[in-house]
Amino acid sequence: MATKEKGAAKGGAKGGAKTGTKGGAAKGGAGQKGGGKAGKQAGQPRQAVDFTKREHAGAGLPVAAPRLKQHYEQTVRAALAAQFGFTNLHEIPTLSKIVINCGVGEAVKQPKLLDVVVEELALISGQKPVRRKAKKSVANFGLREGQEIGASVTMRGARMWEFLDRFVTVACPRIRDFRGLGTKSFDGRGNYTLGIKEQMIFPEINYDMVEQIHGMDITFVTTASKDAHAFALLHQLGMPFRGDDKPVTPKVAQPSAA
Repeated sequence: MATKEKGAAKGGAKGGAKTGTKGGAAKGGAGQKGGGKAGKQAGQPRQAVDFTKREHAGAGLPVAAPRLKQHYEQTVRAALAAQFGFTNLHEIPTLSKIVINCGVGEAVKQPKLLDVVVEELALISGQKPVRRKAKKSVANFGLREGQEIGASVTMRGARMWEFLDRFVTVACPRIRDFRGLGTKSFDGRGNYTLGIKEQMIFPEINYDMVEQIHGMDITFVTTASKDAHAFALLHQLGMPFRGDDKPVTPKVAQPSAA
């Protein structure tokens, strides 16, 4: 009886060891397969996050007036009226809106790239961009009508003045080999458009999160009817045009203490 019990114990131990090794190998194989899938997913574009819905430190504080808007009301308006002889206050040109447009041609094959571009435009402008769709189909590019191939954002009011202030004082000096902005990009009706090659000139963009460098078009829409009036307006607002010996630095008169 003792020999039979020993034999049964040995058989059970061998069977358990075999099943354990097989189970371990199976689990290990499953882990390797899962790791392979994870490796493939790592090569895909990262998931975009909507930063416009995130709380910030000054959520409950009163909103201060834009610095550049105060400079326009205190200095630029009187300077333009004296330069061009405007007698009516409504004739003096002002900034109407700023439009940022970004086309993503690779979104036809990789739609997730457009999500990342929308996220970056939201960080730059402070509001949610609008996705743009193709107006017609192009067979050579594999493009279909109604397919999303770009994004744009239109800024007005305080966001417009704040963006122009950050673009002039922070973003433009970060452009590689910057020699000033061209003066031939006016459309004849008082609007100015320029192209940006890299989105990393804006301080809101984190270098570690950038997967692909892309450019964008920025259009400054004014109420001026002539290019000379729009040029003088943007120059007085601090736009660093090419050929200026020293760019204009906007200075706001601080209210005196009571």
